[in-house]
Amino acid sequence: MATFSSSTHCPSSSPYFNRSNNNRFQQPLTTSVRPKQQPPRTTRNLSLQHSSSKSNGLVKAVHLQDGTSSKKAASSVKSDGPANILKDGILSVPPVTLPEEITDVVNVDFNKENSTVSITVVGASGDLAKKKIFPALFALYYEGFLPKHFTIFGYARSKMTDAELRTMVSKTLTCRIDQRENCGEKMDQFLERCFYHPGQYDSQENFLELDKKLKEHEGGRVANRLFYLSIPPNIFIDAVKCASTSASTANGWTRVIVEKPFGRDSESSAALTRSLKQYLEEDQIFRIDHYLGKELVENLSVLRFSNLIFEPLWSRQYIRSVQFIFAEDFGTEGRGGYFDNYGIIRDIMQNHLLQILALFAMETPVSLDAEDIRNEKVKVLRSMRPLQLDDVVTGQYKSHTRGGVKYPAYTDDKTVPNDSLTPTFAAAALFIDNARWDGVPFLMKAGKALHDRRAEIRVQFRHVPGNLYNKNIGTDLDLATNELVIRVQPDEAIYLKINNKVPGLGMRLDRSNLNLLYSTRYSKEIPDAYERLLLDAIEGERRLFIRSDELDAAWSLFTPVLKELEEKKIVPEYYPYGSRGPVGAHYLAARYKVRWGDVGSE
Repeated sequence: MATFSSSTHCPSSSPYFNRSNNNRFQQPLTTSVRPKQQPPRTTRNLSLQHSSSKSNGLVKAVHLQDGTSSKKAASSVKSDGPANILKDGILSVPPVTLPEEITDVVNVDFNKENSTVSITVVGASGDLAKKKIFPALFALYYEGFLPKHFTIFGYARSKMTDAELRTMVSKTLTCRIDQRENCGEKMDQFLERCFYHPGQYDSQENFLELDKKLKEHEGGRVANRLFYLSIPPNIFIDAVKCASTSASTANGWTRVIVEKPFGRDSESSAALTRSLKQYLEEDQIFRIDHYLGKELVENLSVLRFSNLIFEPLWSRQYIRSVQFIFAEDFGTEGRGGYFDNYGIIRDIMQNHLLQILALFAMETPVSLDAEDIRNEKVKVLRSMRPLQLDDVVTGQYKSHTRGGVKYPAYTDDKTVPNDSLTPTFAAAALFIDNARWDGVPFLMKAGKALHDRRAEIRVQFRHVPGNLYNKNIGTDLDLATNELVIRVQPDEAIYLKINNKVPGLGMRLDRSNLNLLYSTRYSKEIPDAYERLLLDAIEGERRLFIRSDELDAAWSLFTPVLKELEEKKIVPEYYPYGSRGPVGAHYLAARYKVRWGDVGSE
């Protein structure tokens, strides 16, 4: 039985959570709170029934699902006819007061004076906390998205004072380009809300001390607590257990953000989920994949479902292939010890790229509710064909000298074994066996130490049948194929490649871009993904977080091929640091009669 107090999370469309109103935390919220460590009671269905009596009165009965009833005499109504009983076709009865013992909801006023949010960053001295989490929290505060009453606690094994934490955090804080007014003042106000408590991740005593400090700052208000686990996965469970039993709130909600990796394969992932659920309910676990918080990924469903020109084309009839490309122009840079235990497939493809694929390929959800969207994503993942070794190419970067500069090989990293076969590059062809996508190759490519840095989705459309302008295009029909590119990073953009006539008296065609470059169109700086995801976790919005059955379906696709790669000790194809990656990736695409869209000039 989980020991965290459960809660009801309101959808983001409520007045309380309306992001267009920065004062939304001032609005009251009615929620259901179950007592801690108490099994939930069954919610009973109520119905009002009408019956007549000899006393010309109206008796109303509240019939309960278990067969009991509670009766009250209603005010007298004349029985001359139906019109006297019904008013405008509706039975008029006074409100029913339910017996206290069957009431299963508690009205809690979550207004600005009566509630508070305490955010504890577990692993506060680590790089992720310093570079991403604290800056994201400050950005939310700067723009007015945090409630009036909030407190931020850093928790880690390092010995540190409140002042030392504030000094460390202040070095990474920046203000928005378009909102630099009172930046220093805002930083000071934010840092005053930041505190530190040292402790071991497996010490209930240390977490009890943290709980005491949290209560001091909560000041008797309705206490909502968010724990961000910015720690290695091997100590997740210890930290969750201690937080659950020693630092859980008694009268608000408690939520836990868990960072990837979520295991190494299906078995370890399932074991991690089982362990988490010993102390947490599923709706308290927020498995974060920061790529789902990126602006262009969130815009993916908007682009598709709110633009009539795209939805009819979103199928095998018009789309020839879909490519998900992730490239970094640097190596492991000292992270080799961590990376060597996982590799590029686990680190990037099984989570970031596969989650984007599911969003891209899903059917229209019933609504924008988190569960409706996640249900459709799970359907896509369960419809996918298990990945075969023949459809996978792996690579590892080697040393290369360019421009007089020597770049190291992966195994030159002192934290990596000299005989490591861990891939730093992988390409794969996946297929979705359903009516919409049957036969369409979904190509993934991810790698480190490549020629540039990018993350993008490329939708390649089919050739125009009987194209009148083939003779003007030449023999390479691929150069005349329409392509929709969604560039997630850097220089966020959406552009469509079309064929266009070059001005002049002759008939010469040119491939041009209809381009929406975000930096040109929008003056506002794009929020960091962690800002969006932290705000969603505070609000209880789960749309961009991964559900346990999603995780199971994702691992079931990759686990067999990962085990085969490791058991057979497949040697990766070596590629020079700063190149486009292994040649084998191009042969993989050619097998399905497509080419990688990032190879040619833009």
